[in-house]
Amino acid sequence: MTRENRSRSTRLPTPIRTSGSQKSPIKPEAEARPPPPNHNAKQRPVSNSRREKTHLLDDSTQQQIMRRTSQIALLVISVIALLFLPCTTAARHLKTKPIDATNTQHLELPQGLFGPESVAFDGHGAGPYVSVSDGTVLKWGGEGVGWKTFAYSPSYTKNNCNATSELPDVATESSCGRPLGLRFHRESGFLYIADAYMGLMRVGPSGGQATVLATEAGGAPLLFTNGVDVDQVTGDVYFTDSSATYTRAQHQQVTTSGDSTGRIMKYDPKANQVTVLQSGVTYPNGIAISADRTHLVVALTGPCKLLKVWIQGPKVGTSEPFADLPGYPDNIRPDEKGGYWVALHREKYELSFGKDNHLVAIRIGANGEKLQEMRGPKDVRPTEVVEREGGKIYLGSVELSYIGIVKSN
Repeated sequence: MTRENRSRSTRLPTPIRTSGSQKSPIKPEAEARPPPPNHNAKQRPVSNSRREKTHLLDDSTQQQIMRRTSQIALLVISVIALLFLPCTTAARHLKTKPIDATNTQHLELPQGLFGPESVAFDGHGAGPYVSVSDGTVLKWGGEGVGWKTFAYSPSYTKNNCNATSELPDVATESSCGRPLGLRFHRESGFLYIADAYMGLMRVGPSGGQATVLATEAGGAPLLFTNGVDVDQVTGDVYFTDSSATYTRAQHQQVTTSGDSTGRIMKYDPKANQVTVLQSGVTYPNGIAISADRTHLVVALTGPCKLLKVWIQGPKVGTSEPFADLPGYPDNIRPDEKGGYWVALHREKYELSFGKDNHLVAIRIGANGEKLQEMRGPKDVRPTEVVEREGGKIYLGSVELSYIGIVKSN
């Protein structure tokens, strides 16, 4: 805090009182002292202009201090407002009313399971199918049936992962598998599974043990297989490997270190071949093919951005920025309107205290424009948002023990 400068007033010498009858003896000239002041003489007043100048300087200084103090106070208030009300300014520019995810219907997972990272529906509309913490994919059969195990990796069977264990799932996922992204090829009925540890897998319409399709690409192992999508016309599969340095168990280090060893790949089921489309990507996570099938949109978690990767046309093989996001994205799915729903794990500048409300997802248009927000409690941190007919939106989350269902209308 700046201290105010105070000017000192001009002080006149205090007059020495002397008797009018007494006279001081005259000393030699060399030792002569200055005569005492003549009190009958008129004192020279201090210039009014000087006093006024001093006061003017004081007023000017005070005004500067007041202006600076006001500016600092305004800046502090603005910062606090931004922290407590993130993204409200951007929301004002959105024409579509936000979706409230405060009160959701829950499809609870079987006891002891959690983390339905991805949500998928088959070509007949059955589901949802979800990837969960114990290394399996579950299928919802309705209220009368509930959840049933649908698919699992070869390692799940080999390592007897269905046996009761005292260890938490995170301790066994490297040996039992941790399925993340799920996507059906509707015509064939195949479900493609991006497993963080097992690589890219596929299982038939009847489920059971999945087949491992790829564990490496371009001579380098798949260390953190994450998102997946399927071209419904050609059957080609596009998927991400989030890091060549860190595994899923070290996912926080991918963000904090700024790791840029991720890759975007294509699997050709006819040739049974994997091609690296782009390497050196910063935390590629969810992936979706555009409605016109000309490009991919990839969620970059650490940078809070979407990347467009061209797979057809004159720009094929190149990439460019698609959208900046107000939070950390996970999976991205088509909204059936030419755009995308992007799940946001949390906002960029989110605080643990304050109002219990934050962005959980954002709808992005075909050209990267922000169209609609979804807001909900801070303990809801979705990893995938899937919109279905009738206005139902399904929320997957790597942290929760249920699938959330929100009505969009």
